[in-house]
Amino acid sequence: MSAQPTQDKPLIGILWMLATTASFTAVNVIVHYLGSGLPAAQTSFIRFAWGVLFVMPALWSFGKTRYPRQIWGLFALRGVFQAVAVLLWFFAMARIPIADVTAIGYLNPIVVTLGGALLLGEGFAWRRGVAVLVALLGALIILRPGLREVLPGHVAQLGAAVFFGAAYLVAKRLTSFAPAAVIVANMTLVVTLCLAPFAIAVWQPISMTEVLWLGLVAAFGTFAHYCMTRAFQAAPVTVTQPVVFLQLVFASTAGWVFFREAVDPYVILGGAIIIASVSYISWREAQIKRRAARL
Repeated sequence: MSAQPTQDKPLIGILWMLATTASFTAVNVIVHYLGSGLPAAQTSFIRFAWGVLFVMPALWSFGKTRYPRQIWGLFALRGVFQAVAVLLWFFAMARIPIADVTAIGYLNPIVVTLGGALLLGEGFAWRRGVAVLVALLGALIILRPGLREVLPGHVAQLGAAVFFGAAYLVAKRLTSFAPAAVIVANMTLVVTLCLAPFAIAVWQPISMTEVLWLGLVAAFGTFAHYCMTRAFQAAPVTVTQPVVFLQLVFASTAGWVFFREAVDPYVILGGAIIIASVSYISWREAQIKRRAARL
């Protein structure tokens, strides 16, 4: 029997989460650098086609396993949700500042919280409700409708947050039936297949350099998820979650250094409010689990 993670190494967990945020920032910078010259469907398809190569060993074992029909349905549903989210995210990343995409992306856990309460029966205490409202206030501060132009990229990223959250909820359900590696591998394959017809419909000539850049996006994305897993193994979410806010700092700095994007203090403030809300929800859930374990 393998030993369970002890989650008693907070410094190690923080370092792994720092590596996670740095890797995700690298993903954002590369996609933003490639810009809107290529259709979002094409760039996202190529990125996930690279990902299929990375998860090929897990796909091989997945093909030998038999699952009930409803589990296959969940695999497909998760892939469809993820494909829509990825398509919207690529569209947004090519059209609005990196910091805006990163800050709005912090809403993903809020969508998961609402979905868990409404669809999975996880409960919705008043404290969690207040935290969700605070997070939505943070989103309004970022967007400032009526005070700044809300671009199609902003709307796309809001949609991406919803679909990423929905995909996570399905993945959470799947963890009761399949290993994490199999779930990720299946998601990568289904997303690639879902994006393929859209990519073919809008295909444009692409250089080998751009293909290699997207391969690097896939590598950084895969490494980021690995680092995140190691962070969760080393320390509780309540320790690692606040570190996620540094991704917004990294993104704002990268946007200013590489793309001359002005640092928007309202985006920083709104992102900070959202991540504080998410951190509070994580802390409350950890407290509830500790109390239940003592009974």
